[in-house]
Amino acid sequence: MYLLHIANKNYSSWSLRPWVLMRELDIPFEERLTPFPTGPSWELYRSFSPSGRVPCLIEDGWAVWDSLAIAEYLAERYHGVWPVEAKARAWARSAAAEMHSSFAALRDACPMSCGVRVKPFPMSDALKQDLFRLGDLWNDGLARFGGPFLAGAHFTAVDAFFAPVAFRAQSYGLAFEGAAAAYPGQLLDLPAMREWYAAGLAETWRDPGHEAEVAAAGTVIEDLRAKA
Repeated sequence: MYLLHIANKNYSSWSLRPWVLMRELDIPFEERLTPFPTGPSWELYRSFSPSGRVPCLIEDGWAVWDSLAIAEYLAERYHGVWPVEAKARAWARSAAAEMHSSFAALRDACPMSCGVRVKPFPMSDALKQDLFRLGDLWNDGLARFGGPFLAGAHFTAVDAFFAPVAFRAQSYGLAFEGAAAAYPGQLLDLPAMREWYAAGLAETWRDPGHEAEVAAAGTVIEDLRAKA
């Protein structure tokens, strides 16, 4: 049985990626949630993750401590993690890797907080560029492979990597053009995403650092979370 270490479901976009992938593909695992502490988390998370970060997948005492590496590790053991067709698989890996390493303006300006609705401050040029690239990328995949998911008819790892963006789109009212406009809703409607969202709303933890990031992003107009 795999053990997947994650952090708060309301905040932790990196934890969401392998979690939703494994849930949607029915890959069995035990979840271990360690909330973000007040202050630095590195020392606490080092007790189970070599990098001091989440997510971290453990199998037989062996750690895989990066979300993209976890996806590749699972792909060696389960069908369906990546598309079967070679070109679709190459496209999906490229798109997932781009999400893994890019979109810094989106991460900074729209930090994930599933349970709030925010009226964002005016967008920077860098954020506008990130959102344009996201829409362009999504429209490309949906057109090439026929949807409703980015690499075809089935949910795969590339969709898991964009799952946190769906929550950001919901929280900050981000809009996209063309077929990409409906894609965040397609992800939000997945059973695993609904399960994650419900759990995030039920959390009573509040991390001052993450809360400050949201406050810096815009005006919170609704907070749907359970009371702290």
